[in-house]
Amino acid sequence: MFKIIGILLGYYFAGIFGALIGYIVGSFLDRYRAYGPGGINPLTTAHRQTVFIKTVFILMGKLAKADGHISRDEIAHVENFMQKLGMSLEHRQQAIAWFKQGTAPGFDIDANLKEFMAVCGHTASLRQMLLIYLIVMALSDGILDAAEESLLKNFAFHLGYDQSAFKQLLDMVLGQSHFAGGQATSASALDDAYKALGVTKESSDQEIKRAYRKLMSQYHPDKLMGQGVPQDMISMATAQTQEVQTAYDLIKKSRNM
Repeated sequence: MFKIIGILLGYYFAGIFGALIGYIVGSFLDRYRAYGPGGINPLTTAHRQTVFIKTVFILMGKLAKADGHISRDEIAHVENFMQKLGMSLEHRQQAIAWFKQGTAPGFDIDANLKEFMAVCGHTASLRQMLLIYLIVMALSDGILDAAEESLLKNFAFHLGYDQSAFKQLLDMVLGQSHFAGGQATSASALDDAYKALGVTKESSDQEIKRAYRKLMSQYHPDKLMGQGVPQDMISMATAQTQEVQTAYDLIKKSRNM
């Protein structure tokens, strides 16, 4: 839409040269409207995707070693993660190398996080998806111990989250995890549903609808791909949308919304 308007206005005011400028500006605005500020420059997408997935596996390795040893559940989670991504043998080997780099004793993650923030950090969805993947990794053995939670807080701090925002996101992921597979698996399902949407029982119907729509928008595949999330990782976000949908449906039913 902006592209067409830009061409017409540019041609009207400055002829062919103006139409060309209008086309460039209009294309810029169309991408901004479709994907947000993270999707404006397609030339950086491949680099951002590489940095994103590199950071995921390095920090997964750091997190897996947080309690001093890597459990079988954590190894299985990483292997399952790579399988879901449909990685080629070459890419699997690179991912494993990054994971091992993160597990190395005394490995400093500051440089990696600084690179991530420089390349991807201006897009809130990328920072949030990275932290969600890491929280899911920490929960893969069914326990979030003190060392893991402390490291996650450190990651969150580097990603621009204060303690309150991190706690809210952690509660949301914990709540959403109880709806994996499309059904509630917790005895306190309704409480989990509110946490999954980042709201409370005191929230109004309108506030709950807004929270639901915001989450569904954040996890939308087209939006995430436009902002730099690798295509192979979109299925992970799709699973989150299913959990959010199940939680929202439960709340709607309880409230007769």
